[in-house]
Amino acid sequence: MSLWDVLVSIFWFMLLFAWIWLLIAILSDLFRDHDLSGWGKALWTLFIIVFPWLGALVYLIARGRSMNERARAQAERNDQAFRSYIRESAGTASTADELSKLADLRDRGAISADDYELAKAKVLGHGRSVAATPQADQQAAPTT
Repeated sequence: MSLWDVLVSIFWFMLLFAWIWLLIAILSDLFRDHDLSGWGKALWTLFIIVFPWLGALVYLIARGRSMNERARAQAERNDQAFRSYIRESAGTASTADELSKLADLRDRGAISADDYELAKAKVLGHGRSVAATPQADQQAAPTT
């Protein structure tokens, strides 16, 4: 087998690979489109399968712009869903929000003033150590 035969084989393989890639992209776009009827999708699919390269080129010429718009809209939806997931997972409550919630709990009597001060110090980042709290001192004291 000569070098030329190898290069021609590589060319045909790359052409086949490009066709498969294009077929997957077109079919995924075709079935992602909610505006096109089922018969329209069936006819486009048949056209692409019967006349592969001609069907793909006609599809790209006829629906290329809307194909790009659908892909962009899908990417934006995915980005929004990802950002929403990150916001939910990270817990974006600010320090002021946490302090407001703590003050509300204290005002309603759900937590004591000591608990409020301890939680406030923890939220502000300069919390007292557990050993420095009066309750911890009472618990740590040996009983005789």
